[in-house]
Amino acid sequence: MAVDEDERRAWQEAHWLVREFGAEAPLYAAMKAEKAIEQKDFGRCARWKRVLEILADKPAAELRRGVAGR
Repeated sequence: MAVDEDERRAWQEAHWLVREFGAEAPLYAAMKAEKAIEQKDFGRCARWKRVLEILADKPAAELRRGVAGR
């Protein structure tokens, strides 16, 4: 099953945030979403919202191991 480009990028962002910021990854994703809203870039905001959903659904250890690379 093919994953669309936006979904793939959201998983990459989630993986990177966990690797860089660990438990604070959701905070950084929320800050990115807020900045996108301020700039009225709603497509980018939707991607960061998806990143937040991924971070909420997957344990950080699972993302760190590379399971995110679907």
